[in-house]
Amino acid sequence: MKSPLLLLVAIHALLSCAFSTGGRPDALIWEFAEKRQSGQDIVTWDEHSLFVHGERVLIFSGEFHPFRLPVPSLWIDVLQKIRALGFNAVSFYVDWALLEGKQGDFTAEGVFDFKPFFDAAKEAGIYLIARPGPYINAEVSGGGFPGWLQRVRGVLRTSSPDFLNATNHYMSQICKIIADAQITNGGPIILLQPENEYTEANPYMPFPDGSYMEYVIQQARDAGIVIPPISNDASPQGYNAPGTGEGEVDIYGHDGYPLGFDCAHPTVWPNGNLPTTYRANHLKQSPNTPYSIVEFQAGSFDPWGGWGFEQCSALVNHEFERVFYKNNYAAGVTIYNLYMIFGGTNWGNLGHPGGYTSYDYGSVIKEDRTVTREKYSELKLEVTFLQSSPGYLTAIPGISSTDIYTDNPDITVTPVLANNTDGASFFVIRHTNYSSFASTQYRITLPTSEGNITIPRSFTNKGDSLVLNGRDSKVFVTDYDVQGNKLLYSTAEVFTQAKLENSTILVLYAAADDVAEFSIEAPPDSEVKKINGEGFYSVTKSGNSRFFTVNSKATSEELVLQIGDDFLCYFLDRNTAYNYWVTDVENTDSKLIIKGPYLVRSASIETDELHIKADFNASTSVKIIGVPGSITKLFINDMETATETRGHELFANVSITAPSITIPKLAELEWKYIDSLPELGEDYDDSLWVNADHKSTENTYQPLLAPVSTYASDYGFHTGVLLYRGHFNATGNEANFSLWAEGGSGFASSVFLDDHLVGSFAGNPANETFQGKWDITWAGLEAGTPHVFTVVVENMGLSENWVIGYDEMKKPRGILGWRLETSKSTGTPITWKLTGNLGGEDYRDRARGPLNEGGMFAERKGYHLPGTPTESWVSHSPLEGIGLPGIAFYSTTFDLNLPSDEWDIPLAFSFTNDTDTSGTYRAQLYVNGWQFGKLSSNVGPQSVFPVPEGILNYNGSNYIGISLWALEQSGAKIPALELVAGVPVWTGREKVELVDSPAWKEREGSY
Repeated sequence: MKSPLLLLVAIHALLSCAFSTGGRPDALIWEFAEKRQSGQDIVTWDEHSLFVHGERVLIFSGEFHPFRLPVPSLWIDVLQKIRALGFNAVSFYVDWALLEGKQGDFTAEGVFDFKPFFDAAKEAGIYLIARPGPYINAEVSGGGFPGWLQRVRGVLRTSSPDFLNATNHYMSQICKIIADAQITNGGPIILLQPENEYTEANPYMPFPDGSYMEYVIQQARDAGIVIPPISNDASPQGYNAPGTGEGEVDIYGHDGYPLGFDCAHPTVWPNGNLPTTYRANHLKQSPNTPYSIVEFQAGSFDPWGGWGFEQCSALVNHEFERVFYKNNYAAGVTIYNLYMIFGGTNWGNLGHPGGYTSYDYGSVIKEDRTVTREKYSELKLEVTFLQSSPGYLTAIPGISSTDIYTDNPDITVTPVLANNTDGASFFVIRHTNYSSFASTQYRITLPTSEGNITIPRSFTNKGDSLVLNGRDSKVFVTDYDVQGNKLLYSTAEVFTQAKLENSTILVLYAAADDVAEFSIEAPPDSEVKKINGEGFYSVTKSGNSRFFTVNSKATSEELVLQIGDDFLCYFLDRNTAYNYWVTDVENTDSKLIIKGPYLVRSASIETDELHIKADFNASTSVKIIGVPGSITKLFINDMETATETRGHELFANVSITAPSITIPKLAELEWKYIDSLPELGEDYDDSLWVNADHKSTENTYQPLLAPVSTYASDYGFHTGVLLYRGHFNATGNEANFSLWAEGGSGFASSVFLDDHLVGSFAGNPANETFQGKWDITWAGLEAGTPHVFTVVVENMGLSENWVIGYDEMKKPRGILGWRLETSKSTGTPITWKLTGNLGGEDYRDRARGPLNEGGMFAERKGYHLPGTPTESWVSHSPLEGIGLPGIAFYSTTFDLNLPSDEWDIPLAFSFTNDTDTSGTYRAQLYVNGWQFGKLSSNVGPQSVFPVPEGILNYNGSNYIGISLWALEQSGAKIPALELVAGVPVWTGREKVELVDSPAWKEREGSY
C-alpha cells in the first residue's frame, strides 16, 4: 500500500491534470462541455452550474409558499429576509385546490394573485422556481388536488384521459401566468418543475409513465413556457433524467430528508442517515447537468398529537445545517433548495389531515416571520461563503477519506478540488461517525500550490492538533482567491471576501475558543499590524516566503489584522460572525459588510447619503465596512444617524425604546353567543339541504356499500365540518345505530338522535376513520313517529396522493355507511340530507377562497365575517362555555392602535388547554373572517395561533369569531384566551396593507 501522503500527491496531480483537459476522476468524458440551450438563451447550463444571462451562478434557494401567508404586502418582508441570508432564489408551489374550487372556474385574484409575489421577488433580487404541479403534495389538502377530482374515475397522476382532461384548464391558466413572468419576459422565474416527487407507485402498474410526464411538460410549453424544466425525484432514482426518453426533463434533481420527521427525538441522528452516495448517483444518472437538490430538509412537518415545531426546529437545527448541508456541498450541489425556508400557516382548512394549523415546519424563519433561531444565523454564514466563492461552482468533488488527509480515522475529509492548476479547492471536514458528540483532535495534510502542507504548522496553546467538536463540520480552503490575493490555506472558515473601496476584506471565523491557522499571500516586505483585538495570535513567515501564517484563538474579541497596505483580515468567533451581514448596494456592483442589526434588508446611495434599511430588536452599535469616501450622511430607516469614522470602519449608535402598546384582554371583552347547531331543534327546517340520493358513486377508491352515497365530495362538499340529517320513521323496535365515518387523522364526530347526544368520537392521531355502534333503546321510540339523526363529521382535509396508483386522495369524507338495527334483526330505512360550506363548489366567499369555511350553521350564515349583526345575540363568553353537547359560536370586537409603520409586532391568540377542566372540544378561530386556528383539545399540540398584520387590523377594528364544539355530555369551555404580543422590532420593512376582507351581508339561500 502506498503511504497516504504519496497517494495524496498522486491523486491531486492526477485530478488537476484530468480537470484541466475536461476529464473526470473516473475517466468519463462527456461531449456536453458547452452550455445547453432550451428554446431561449437566457437560462442555460453545463455540467457544473446554471448560467443566467451568460453568468455562471450558484442557485441557493428556499421554499416559500405565498398562499400560506395571505397578506401580499408581507411577501416582500419574507423575501428580504431570505435575500439577507445570501440566497438568490425561492421555490414556490401553486395549490390548484385554492384556484379552481369548481371545475372550469379558475381564479387568481386578491390574496391568490401571483403578480405581487413576482414583483416582490424582483424587488428583493430573487429568482423564482415555479412548481405548479398539477400535483404538489406539500402537506396541503389533497396534495393540491381540488376535491372534485374525487369524481374523476381515471387513476390520478397517470395518463388516464379523464384525469389529463381534468388538469387542462388549470394548467393552461397557471402556466400562462408563469410564462408571462419568465425571465425571458422580464420576470423573475428561471426554472419550472413539472409534477412533483414523481417517484413512488403501486408496484403492479407501469411506472414511470413517460407519456404522462411528457404531457405535463407539453402543457407548460403550450402555454408559452420556455425556461428549462427541472425534476425533483423524491430520492435519487434517476426517473425522467435527461436521456431517459419520453418525459425527460432538461435538468435532473432530487430531494433529501435524511432525518425524516421524528420531532419526538430531536437529538437522535440514526446511524447511516448521512447521504454519502449523492455524487456517485449524480455521475450515473445525470452527469451533464448541474447537481441539483430541489428539496432538502430544513425542518419537519408535525402531525396532530405531535410534539410541536420547536422540537422540529431542534431536530433540524444549526448543527444539522453544519453537518448535512456541508456534506451536500461536498457532493458539489449548485442548484439547492431548502424546504422550508419559511413555512407559514395552514389557514382556512388548506392543510392535509396529517397536520394542524401551523406550518412553521421548524424552519429557518418562524411562522411569525421572526428570525431568532440560531439556524438562521448559521445558514447565513454558509450561504454567504459559497456566494463569495466562485471557484466552488466548477470545483470537482472527490472521494471521502479517513486516512489520505488526516492522521485520525475518526475524521472524514471530502475534497472538492479545483478543475485547473490555480483555482481554489475545498475540503469538507466531519466526524466519521457523523452523529458523534466527541471533541476529536487531528492533524490534516492539504495539497496546495506550494506543495503538501500539514496543519497546524506551529504549536498552539491547545497543543499541535486541530479540534473538531461534536456535530460540527468545517470547510477548509486552499489556493483561495481573495481579490487577487491567495489564501494558501485556512482552517478558519471563510464568511466572505470582497473589494470594498480601496481595501481588500477577508472575514474568517471559527467556533468559540477554537485555534485556527491560515496562510495569506502578501509582498515579502509587508508588515502585519493588529488593528483590533486583545486575544492570542501569532504571525510567522519563513525567509523570503510571500505567505504569512497566522495562528489565533477565536474569541468574542474581534481580531483585525492589516497585512500590507490594503489587506484587512477579520478573525471572529462564530457567535460574533452571526452579527455580520453582507449587503448589496442597490444599482451598483458594490457591497457593504455591516455588523449589529437584527436584520439588514437593503442599502442604497443617493449622492452623498448612504441609506440602510434594517431591523433592530435592541439598542446596538452599528459598524459598516466599505463605505465610499464620498458619503457624508447615514440614514437608517430614513432617520439621519450620527456617525464616527475609525480607520476603515464607520460606526453609528442605534438606540431604540420599545413602544408602549395596549393589547386588549380578551377575557374582559363583551362576547356574543349564538347556537351553531340549531339542527337539533324540533322545528328545524332542512328543506334547502342537499338530498343524498346518488345510488352510485364516481369515487373509485371506496366502493359504495350503502343504498345511496353519502360521500361529501359526491355532492361538492370538500372542506371543513360536514353535517348530515338522517330522517326515519320509527317502527318501535329500534335497538342499535351503527355509523362508519371518515374525516382524516385526528377527526372528531358527534351523533345526535333528535336533540340527545348518542355519542361522540373524540379522535386521535392514529385513526382516519371511526366505526361505532350505540344502543338507542333508551330513546323509547314509538312506532310511526318521525325522528332525525344529526351527525357532525370533522373533515381534516383530503388525503395526499403521494404514491401513484392507490388514489388515496379519493378517500371519501363524511358518512361511509350506517345501519339502524331493530330488535327483530331488520333495518329501519334512513333518508339522508347533507351540507358543507354554503354552495359547495359554488362557494360564496371569493376573497377568502373555496376552503376557508365549512358547514356549521354560523359559517353557512356568514357569521364569522366582520359586520355580522350580533345585537340580538346573547351576551356570553367562550370562557364560560356551554353545559351541554353541541356547537356554540362566539364573537367579539376590539380595536388596535399599534405603531406598525415603524414597529413589527407579532401577535398571536393563545388558548389555555386543559381538558380536565374544559371538557373535550374542537374550536375554530376566525379573525376578520379568515379561519386562522383549529384547536383539538384532546389531541393537540397547537394552542397558540399567530395571526399576521394585514389579517389583523393593527390600526382599527377587528372582529373575532370562535366556534366551540362540545363533544361530551357535560359540555365544554375554553379555560383562558389571550392575545399576546412578541418582541417589537424597529423595522425597515415596507408598509403592510390590509387585505380585502369582505364584510357580512345577508346570504341569499343560506340555511
